[in-house]
Amino acid sequence: MTAQDRVVGVIGGMGPDATIDFMSRVLLRTPADVDQDHVRMLVDHNPRIPSRQLAMKGEGEDPGSTLGAIAAGLEAGGAQFIVMPCNLAHAWESNIRTAIDIPFVSIVDVSVSEALKSVDDGPIGVMTTPGCFKAGLYQRALSNRELVLQTEDELTAAMALVERIKAGEKSEGVSKGLRELGTCLMTRGARTLIAACTEFPLVLDESMFSIPFVSSTDVLAEKTVSLALCREPLPGP
Repeated sequence: MTAQDRVVGVIGGMGPDATIDFMSRVLLRTPADVDQDHVRMLVDHNPRIPSRQLAMKGEGEDPGSTLGAIAAGLEAGGAQFIVMPCNLAHAWESNIRTAIDIPFVSIVDVSVSEALKSVDDGPIGVMTTPGCFKAGLYQRALSNRELVLQTEDELTAAMALVERIKAGEKSEGVSKGLRELGTCLMTRGARTLIAACTEFPLVLDESMFSIPFVSSTDVLAEKTVSLALCREPLPGP
């Protein structure tokens, strides 16, 4: 890292393991020979952020003000752009953007961009959780493409598996369950898959599927490194 490189602020803790996984993927993607070559990350690892799933169901505290306050704190601490390795939390993106004067890089936008590069045409399968599905984040971002979406039963099954991951389980059974859900989307015509939950890549990778598998964690990590090392200009705030 040089004096000209950028500092990234990370809104973390959703969930804790997914945030640490994101940071490790940033580390792996950074060309470095010594400590000083790595990306500087200011991380607010806050697992006390109110449940996004409950908020989407109208059963819990709205996390928007907390997310905005975290983003503002990261900017005050010196962050020059903000990322957030949680898909569903982007339902409150407006709270973040109004709280800061620096760019916020959307995991949804970068994941959609990568998915569109991976397949010229044909349906895109979206693997996600009930809250993210209800928020319609990927449905809106891909409104001009044919999508293969999970059924209600598949969403329920995905959430049960995510809860096991959040509880610390990364067993073959959990991985197998999520692979089967991805296979269901492929059977219904998906030509590429988006892992629209940062818990999924903790037990899944592209080698497990016969079509392109877009890990939102990986894509955001790659974009973070590129922006931090000034390989590309920052987007507008």
